Formats: sequence, structure tokens, C-alpha cells
Amino acid sequence: MFTVYILYSSKFNQIYIGFTSDLPNRILSHNELATKGHTIKYRPWVVAYTEEYQTKTIKRENQLKSANGRKFIWALIKETFGNSTN
Repeated sequence: MFTVYILYSSKFNQIYIGFTSDLPNRILSHNELATKGHTIKYRPWVVAYTEEYQTKTIKRENQLKSANGRKFIWALIKETFGNSTN
């Protein structure tokens, strides 16, 4: 199984869109294990949204990273967490 995921940092009002075959370990990496990279600056992260796929494809990840995809994400964040300013 492969997962497209959206992380949200309420502390910094940031989102991160990613793709993985091991979501629990990937989240652990974003929140604790990684020592460099974009996501370490905005910890802690929570999973805001996921979609699962049988095959490895980044098409949906790229759609979510588009302008329309980000609109969808911020609407979801606002609905779920109630504090988005985007």
C-alpha cells in the first residue's frame, strides 16, 4: 500500500504534502528522527489527510501540490482544525 498524506503544523500554520509506503515511520521521521530538511522547522506535525493506493504513483501528490490542490487542502484544514488563515 502507498499513501499520499498531508501534514499540518498548527503552531506554524504550515502544510506538507508527501508520499510513502510506510506512513507510521514517515510521520515519526517528520516529527522526531529527521535532523535536516524542511519539516524539522515546523514541528510538531499531525496527519490532516490521507489517501491510499495499491500502486506507486505520485500523480495525486502532484495534484495536491497544485494551486487547486492547495485550495482543497486549506479548506480541509479550516474545516478540521478551524484556524487556517490561507
